[in-house]
Amino acid sequence: MLQSLKNIFSNDSGQNQKFESKDIDILTGLLIEAANTDGNVSNEEVNKISSSLIHVFKENPDDVKIAISKALDDKDNSRSLFYYTSKLNKSFSDDKKILLIEVLWEVILSDNEIHDFESNLLRRLAGLLYVSDIECGNAKKRAKDKLNIL
Repeated sequence: MLQSLKNIFSNDSGQNQKFESKDIDILTGLLIEAANTDGNVSNEEVNKISSSLIHVFKENPDDVKIAISKALDDKDNSRSLFYYTSKLNKSFSDDKKILLIEVLWEVILSDNEIHDFESNLLRRLAGLLYVSDIECGNAKKRAKDKLNIL
């Protein structure tokens, strides 16, 4: 973290800044963060994340493997939710944000449990992404329907 701050302040123009996150890195980091909220990232959750990135967000499967590997290695160095959502708010449409919330619900529900921390995380993310409580609830219902959870 200290090195990151040094890099920011040593870069006078801001144009040479090395860190340029791609959407896939931000998405993967956020999805792994959500899966890790209960303290455990299961294989089901990783598979769901991989599948969602490939099929829903149309990412390249090779890029997905690399991004998931990086995010899993970095999962204990948690970033703030604002880090993820500020970048997503700039590049995602409202429909894509709602789709992201739905995918996050699918990831959380993939282990057939909703922990209090996980539901709290989704409420906070929805707020930071400017997704209404109604849309978030509808996304949860759609995720449950996809996974055949009552």
